[in-house]
Parts: sequence; structure tokens; C-alpha cells
Amino acid sequence: MTTLSEAKSGEFSVKNLYSDYCANMETYIMFRISARVVELTPELEKKGRPPIKMSIGAPTIEPPKALLDYFVKTLSEPNIHTYSVPKGEKFLLDAIAQRMKSRFGVDLNPATEVTSLLGSKEGLANMFRAIITPRLDMKERDIILTPDPGYASYVDAIEIAGGHSYPTPLNLENNYLPDLDVAVENLKKDGFDPARLKAVIINYPSNPIGATAPFSYYEQVVAFARKHQILVISDVAYSEMYFNGQEAPHSILEVAGAKDLAVEFHSLSKPYAMTGWRIGFAVGNADAVGILAKVKGTMDSGIFRAVQKAAAFALTSPECDQYIKNCNQMYAENQKMMVAGFKRLGWPVEDLNPPKATFYLWLPIPRNYTSCEKFAADVLEKSGVVLVPGTAFGKTGEGFVRLSLVNPRHELEAVINRMEEDGFLY
Repeated sequence: MTTLSEAKSGEFSVKNLYSDYCANMETYIMFRISARVVELTPELEKKGRPPIKMSIGAPTIEPPKALLDYFVKTLSEPNIHTYSVPKGEKFLLDAIAQRMKSRFGVDLNPATEVTSLLGSKEGLANMFRAIITPRLDMKERDIILTPDPGYASYVDAIEIAGGHSYPTPLNLENNYLPDLDVAVENLKKDGFDPARLKAVIINYPSNPIGATAPFSYYEQVVAFARKHQILVISDVAYSEMYFNGQEAPHSILEVAGAKDLAVEFHSLSKPYAMTGWRIGFAVGNADAVGILAKVKGTMDSGIFRAVQKAAAFALTSPECDQYIKNCNQMYAENQKMMVAGFKRLGWPVEDLNPPKATFYLWLPIPRNYTSCEKFAADVLEKSGVVLVPGTAFGKTGEGFVRLSLVNPRHELEAVINRMEEDGFLY
């Protein structure tokens, strides 16, 4: 019997062992952008254009001081450093239920309708694994409707799970609220079997657009899911990031009967600047939450107890609520400043369309460009400003770039000044 070590050079490659679902996958778009920035940094610094990263959707400030102080205290508690459980400790599940009640008016059973997550990204990927039966034939795959443009990880995680992501376009014409019945009709026209439809993902406030949805749209989504007997997966990672005077974003679970068919994913990363802590939660239908927790149990052994303690504190702390309000005011001011800056560079007011939530700006590319990827590449290579091309979030993203307005004010000012000096006008 020939061993691998005895095989002739070139006859064996580990790549031949890859899953059919992973063999052709690309590196996550944000990591590809980061690698390109590293490659260009010496040249950019040499010409006085050190990179200004407006690409990663993550806060750049510290978490609330009260939260950090509380976290430090927990580190010396008995048994704090031992294994937890994938579903989460009771004190965290209770705090999540309390938060959902106070923020959205939603009643939850912490024992059956709540689970902790290693961030909502992990939770979404495991939810897909829980409901998708993998198949190689594209037309036989289970289908999940996904927003386009939308969070890039949706498509990747669905495809790796052996399913198919079918896009539902978000654009100004439909007010970023796609007609899901039209999506099903289009799905049929493309030769897919609507019986394979397993779920629909909605994401408001949205990444990358920052669009919000009225409560009536949530009611429409629930009615649609009931009609087709599918799951609603609501991603509300940005639910706390909205500006003064705007309607607070909703939970799908506020809709009567939504718990029959909906599960919602929350994150502590954005509102509390806890991105590296990796903690979030899922709430809603007991069966969906239950299978998600079981699938998670094959992958992790629970979140560090001290992080769970800190999360419970954040969700119930007046100091942390005030921190969110302060951050939102800062992001609103950043948006106002950047909108004024792009107006100075020639962008028409009606084309800027600043969102009412999140820290994103969905910016149309200049008229002399036909490719958002070309525009983003030129701005990076000439001005050192790191933008994300809209096509990173789906085909409907062509013609736009996404900016994250989380940088210090002096960097935001430098972005406008550099683009003006380097001739990037509308």
C-alpha cells in the first residue's frame, strides 16, 4: 500500500480533499481588502497618503468605562475561568429576556426562547446549517432569500452549508423594502422550485445601506412567511444605532404571531464597541432557538463566563444605555460632516440620501466611473482612502461604495481633503 509520503511529487494535493462547497470559495471581502492595504501601505506612506480605513464596520472607540470596570471585577470570581455552556448562563439569558421586554415590549421565556452566540455572525452560520440539507445540484438545493446588497457573510455561509442564496434586490425604487412575492415569482422564472424555500433573511437597519423598515413591513414579512411556511431570520445587529428624532428600529417579534416562525439575531459588537469580545444572542421561536443551540454544541463550549457577565451588565445598565446615545450622536455628527464634504466635491444632495441609522454612508460613484470596484481601487491607490465597492455586497451594489463613519474626526476631514486634492469629484 502506497502512503502519502511515498506518493510521487504532484500526484497528491490536499485541495483534492476539500468539500465541494468550500473548494471554490474566496477569502472574505474585508480580509481581501485588508491584504491589499497592507501591500500598498509602504508606497502610500512614502507619498504622504497613509491609509485611512473606512472599510470595516466596527467602532474605533473604547467600550463603556462602567462595562470595563465591571468586567475586571468579575475576573476574580470563583469558577469564572471554567467551561460554560453553548446556550449561555442563566444570568445572561435572563438579562436578554429583560432587555427584549424593556426595549421592544417582547415577552420571552429565557429557558426556551433565548440562546447566546459567539457573535451574530457565528449564530447565523449555524442557523443555516440547522435548516439546510446540503445538495450538490444547484436546482435541488434548499433556498434562502437574502438581501442584495446585503451582509457578505450571508451568501458565503449559505453556500458552504450546501444551500442556495437567492437575492432580493434593495434599491431606491422599492425604498429598500423588497416585495418578497415578486422574489418568489422571479425564483420560479429562474427554474428554482419554490418548495425548496426554507427561509428569508431581513436586515434592518441594513448593512451596507443603513436603510430602516417601518413596522408595517415587518407585518408583511410575517404574513409572507406564514403563507409559504418558512422561517424568518431577522438580523438586527444595528438595532440600537439610530439617530435622535428617528423612530427606534423594531424587532420582528413585536408582530403578533411572529414567534411561530421567526428567530432574531442580536449583537453586542456594534452598540457597545465589543467586537473582539464575540458575543451576541438569538431569540424567538423555541424550536428554531433550540436546534440552533444544539448545532452550536457541536462547535463550541460556551462563551467565557466573564464576558457573559459583562454582557448581562451592558444589557441592563443605564450607564451603557447613555453610552449608546452618546455614540449615536457622534455618528450623526460624523454623517452630517461627511455629507457636507461630498456636497463640496460635487455630489448632488438628492444622490447622497443619508440613512437614519447605522454608521454607514452608501455613496454613489462619480459620473465618469462605470465600475465601483475601479473607483474604490483608484481612491485607494492614489489617495490612500479605503472604501468597500458595492458589489462586495451583491450585484445590486454596483454603482456605489460603502463608507464606515467611525474614524476620528480629523481622519474624516482628511478623506474629503485628499479626494479633493487628488481630483475625485462627482
